[in-house]
Amino acid sequence: MGYTAIVDYGVGNLKSVSNALAYLGREGRVTGDPRELELADAVILPGVGAFPDAADKLRQSGLEGPLLAQVQKKPILGICLGMQLLFERGEEVRPCRGLGLIAGGVERIPTGLKLPHIGWNSLHFPGNSPLFAGLEEGTYVYFVHSFYGAAARPEQVSAVTDYGVPVTAAVESGLVFGCQFHPEKSGEAGLHILKNFTALC
Repeated sequence: MGYTAIVDYGVGNLKSVSNALAYLGREGRVTGDPRELELADAVILPGVGAFPDAADKLRQSGLEGPLLAQVQKKPILGICLGMQLLFERGEEVRPCRGLGLIAGGVERIPTGLKLPHIGWNSLHFPGNSPLFAGLEEGTYVYFVHSFYGAAARPEQVSAVTDYGVPVTAAVESGLVFGCQFHPEKSGEAGLHILKNFTALC
């Protein structure tokens, strides 16, 4: 059995993602080695913090190119800030270029509710993403964020939540997937999502 590479570029919940995969009986290998990305069955891009800091660290690590090289070869999952980095650009702190895998930009949530958005919110599924196969409409997952992906192509949005306004909760394009919420902190539902992701290999 192969492994899932968890990209270590100095930003992210590496241990919690690795522990969740281990609970599912899947090997999660934390790595900053491009060769290990190439040999992995799947790749997870975690992330916490501010968009420009994470984008800068990803590029400084030398992992941006190797990561993009895997996009057509194997499933890739961005989590929280890792999902935001999948977009073309971010507007947090300063305008910054993303990976360009999902059309649109990352903007502050235009809500009258308190930010950051922290806590459990339900998901609405506008399509039939394999990431959410077997989950019921209204499944609750755990969020921590103030910015969200404003997708330019509605067909790339695979889940939505409500926080005073509709908020992109997940995106998908080919083998590229992203969750704004933290599946590794979302109990049984989150483990189910990670299991669905690793089953795509």
